[in-house]
Amino acid sequence: MRAQILILAVTLLTTATVSADAIRQTKAPHYDAFRQLDVDLPTPNVYRTASGAPGTQYWQQRADHQIRVTLNEENRSISASQTIQYTNNSPDTLRYIWIQLDQNRFAEGSIARTTATTVANENGDVLTYGTLAAEQRHADVAHGFSIDGVTDGRGRDLRHTIVDTMMRIDLPQPLRNGQRTTFSIDWSFNIIEEAIIGGRGGYDHFPENDTYIYFLAQWFPKLAAYTDYGGWKHQQFLGRGEFTQEFGNYTVEITVPADHIVSATGELQNESAVLTAEQRRRLNAARSSDEPMFIVTPEEAIENEQEGTADTKTWVFKADNVRDFAWASSRKFIWDAMIHRQEGGEFDEVLAMSFYPQEAEPMWSQYSTHSVVHTLEVYSRFSFPYPYPTAQSVNTWEGGGMEYPMITFNGRRPEPFEPDEDDPDAASKPDRTYSRAAKHGLIGVIIHEIGHIYFPMTVNTDERQWTWMDEGVNSFLQYVAELEWEENFHNHRENYSILEHIAEYMTSENQVPIMTQSDSILQFGPNGYTKPAASFVVLRETVLGRELFDFAFREYAQRWKFKRPTPSDLFRTLEDASGVDLDWFWRGWYYSTDHVDIAVTGMREYKISTADPEIELDLKRQERADEIPETLAQIRNREEGRVTRVERFPELNDFYNENDEYTITNADRNAYTTLLEGLEDWERAALKRAAVDDDFVYFVDFQNIGGLVSPLPLLITDVDGNEEFMMIPAEIWRLNSLAATKLLIRDKQIASIRLDPRRETADADFSNNSYPGRVEKSRLELFKEERENRDMMSDMLRTLREAKGGPDASSAVPLERSGN
Repeated sequence: MRAQILILAVTLLTTATVSADAIRQTKAPHYDAFRQLDVDLPTPNVYRTASGAPGTQYWQQRADHQIRVTLNEENRSISASQTIQYTNNSPDTLRYIWIQLDQNRFAEGSIARTTATTVANENGDVLTYGTLAAEQRHADVAHGFSIDGVTDGRGRDLRHTIVDTMMRIDLPQPLRNGQRTTFSIDWSFNIIEEAIIGGRGGYDHFPENDTYIYFLAQWFPKLAAYTDYGGWKHQQFLGRGEFTQEFGNYTVEITVPADHIVSATGELQNESAVLTAEQRRRLNAARSSDEPMFIVTPEEAIENEQEGTADTKTWVFKADNVRDFAWASSRKFIWDAMIHRQEGGEFDEVLAMSFYPQEAEPMWSQYSTHSVVHTLEVYSRFSFPYPYPTAQSVNTWEGGGMEYPMITFNGRRPEPFEPDEDDPDAASKPDRTYSRAAKHGLIGVIIHEIGHIYFPMTVNTDERQWTWMDEGVNSFLQYVAELEWEENFHNHRENYSILEHIAEYMTSENQVPIMTQSDSILQFGPNGYTKPAASFVVLRETVLGRELFDFAFREYAQRWKFKRPTPSDLFRTLEDASGVDLDWFWRGWYYSTDHVDIAVTGMREYKISTADPEIELDLKRQERADEIPETLAQIRNREEGRVTRVERFPELNDFYNENDEYTITNADRNAYTTLLEGLEDWERAALKRAAVDDDFVYFVDFQNIGGLVSPLPLLITDVDGNEEFMMIPAEIWRLNSLAATKLLIRDKQIASIRLDPRRETADADFSNNSYPGRVEKSRLELFKEERENRDMMSDMLRTLREAKGGPDASSAVPLERSGN
């Protein structure tokens, strides 16, 4: 097909109403969806450049830790002493430093607890069993840090002030650029039961044999970040806005019961002191194995569970250049490991490991460590080689997931298998079984949490401020990795991927823009995870294409590896490296609550007139005959044999009966000659070419109903059934963000146009995406109509069951209004 002529005609909607922008527009209801974002982003400087890269004077602080911690299993608490060496790399002089006390979120009187709210449902006020149990546990056990001492390097007390989840330490002397200070903190706290309190770390109790898994996160006082863009990042920890932290080296000594196995950030330094000779042999073998190998076997884990001991062992771990440290300890742990090989990084080999109890089998030994390695393979391709020597997946509380450098806490366990009593093969059936959803849920949560070791544990974004920068980016890469695990992962085809799911959220009323501080987000999951992930899918697959996106995203990751980017750094880097103006994209997806809903509202077909009356008048005569039918009266008069008066009296015929309005005249010929004489040579050539080509001309109307501008992927089908795919960039909306008309010239007649046939733009309504309209097809289920026959006895039994906490009242406590 010859080169197509594409001409853009934009139709202004003078009656439309749009939201106001920062620019005052009073002469028309015009919203500039392509207004450059630089007017709203922070001004580039020596720390952060206009290209999105770290500046020549970029800096960040450093905090090195030495910690000795002891797990007291009898009362489920820990106590510790730690020494911190803090380096001031900023150009500022610091007179005090701020410490994060994350455990204080659970303390009596904390902002997080005292500002917790509840909501009512259609039945009125609701008190859930979970809320009641948490309040009861808080009444029974004191939570939060007990700070036993804060001293300088010489053991002298340092003045300190606790402000909820933060502690200010006043320095005896100002800390100038390039200087270091060393101080120590002694502390302890009671470990929360995660299933009751909730909070990313704690312990999980197995009442069947009274055993525990301890998983410690947000467990030690750590430096608050001091940044070039916000100074001290000491916003209080309320639960959702996670962490903004500094990199440093850690040496941590963990003392636990002697029959425990410990998993932790970093590398184990004293294998001979805590592992048997056989376990050390297996560990060495796993360091060259391409398949998971047991370090602690299931049989050994069962034996550990049954024993119990008052003796202790101290496990020593070292971790370099990490922003946090976490660990898990239990006598229940099975431990397996395999090697991941990579090129181009600091570590050619990474030891991938999993720690889990018997209750996690058979899923965990089958899938966990393989999921770890799969994540490293996919994420490294999009960013950089994995930067640490180990990557670990630990089964902790059921259902959740959490990430830390080199270690992740992941839920998901199979369900106990309950065979039929009459089943003769019951004894041979497995103890536990799992569904497809449980399998994919486990693999998905491990991919997600291991992926977080890249974002934000290495690309060190500010989670307290911007949830989406780690959760959204990571959820996007998780989506990519899941589809590379297996093609029908989570049944993505049937569910039509992440984009169809997010459209429902984007059309909802109760939402805020993505660029909202973490603790103020409404609909936290869709806003912080799914919508930004969906935006990156659209950006990669539709707006930029894979080649441009993958290069630009990898550039962002490598620029900000072990550094702290902000949203402006990401936005600017992706534009800088792709060469594409994306300001409209960030403004629409991240700074607004608009959604994608583009409609094809009309299509008109034309032929280009030659203007030659010798040709055009005959064509018009034929078009009229083809397009305007005879009247019903004419047809029936002829069928009845009626004869017109002119037929009966031929002398009534004159010039007008012999010549219709399409008969050519000299005036028509003269007008054509005058037209040709008034044209330029190139205009006459174009008119002559059009007469030869005899093309079809179409004007196609699009309306932006949702407000979010979008590219227009079109499937154009001609009358012979041939299909043509055409991508119109989002710039079609640059002069009018609400309506546009596209001119298409084709040598074959168009039968239909379908917008977004591959469902790649997150369009919320596909019913208006085709012209002519398509019949929506589905299947209808029949239901048998039943007459109402109220069973009062069943109603009474159901009420009694709910009052006793039966299956109809699993989430709410029955309430009775008091006399007051």
